[in-house]
Amino acid sequence: DPAVSGVLPILVNDATKCAGAVMKGGKEYVCIMRLHGDVSDDKLEEAIKFFTGDIYQVPPVRSSVARTLRVRTIYRIELLERDGRNVLMKVACSGGTYIRKLCHDIGLYLGCGAHMQELRRTRAGPFTEDESHTLLDIYSALRDYRESGAEEPLRRILRPVEEAVKHMPKIYVLDTAVDAICHGANLAVAGVARVEATVKRGEAAAIMTLKGELVALAEARMNAEEIIKASHGIAAKTERVIMERGTYPPIWKGGRRRVRT
Repeated sequence: DPAVSGVLPILVNDATKCAGAVMKGGKEYVCIMRLHGDVSDDKLEEAIKFFTGDIYQVPPVRSSVARTLRVRTIYRIELLERDGRNVLMKVACSGGTYIRKLCHDIGLYLGCGAHMQELRRTRAGPFTEDESHTLLDIYSALRDYRESGAEEPLRRILRPVEEAVKHMPKIYVLDTAVDAICHGANLAVAGVARVEATVKRGEAAAIMTLKGELVALAEARMNAEEIIKASHGIAAKTERVIMERGTYPPIWKGGRRRVRT
């Protein structure tokens, strides 16, 4: 789309298993909305408030998904600047939100019509525009690596998989529990070393080693406080294993005191 630019995370190899986690991190955009008629500032502010929160959307005709009604969340809309019928705004929203459709719907609410004139994605999940690279940057780094073996430029672009989950609540496990999880086992409370206070029952969490390595993505089966107090049971259901089997010794032993961070 020639009217759209900005952050586009590209996941490679086993990091592709984290695509869902990146999507759940939400997105932020800066958008120019073109109004088709004259609207007062008060009326525009009213429309912005109306479309903040959970909204219904049908994907636009030019989209790659089925055009079915779905719920999306607009966390906030901030009016940055206005020049007549051109409105510059920042939108923070859940993954899968169509800003083009949002502008159209705001126009319907205002009664004058509107369309998205230009869009720039400034954040996708945990990744921001400040840490992004252009295609030319990637090409130059890859060329340097192939021609001279220089790794540093490429390493600045290719980030560790752990950065894809830096926005997620984390459960840190004992070394002795890692390999069992790598084989698909659920995480028992006996294998937990420490847990972040943001871990909540039924929500996604990242299972990490004590060195900060990503082991797997999971669904928490207990809140952080429950994990700390429990003497047995399943702390998290393993959903996507990231770490290769055999990275840690295949032993399962528990007993260490669990702490919340």
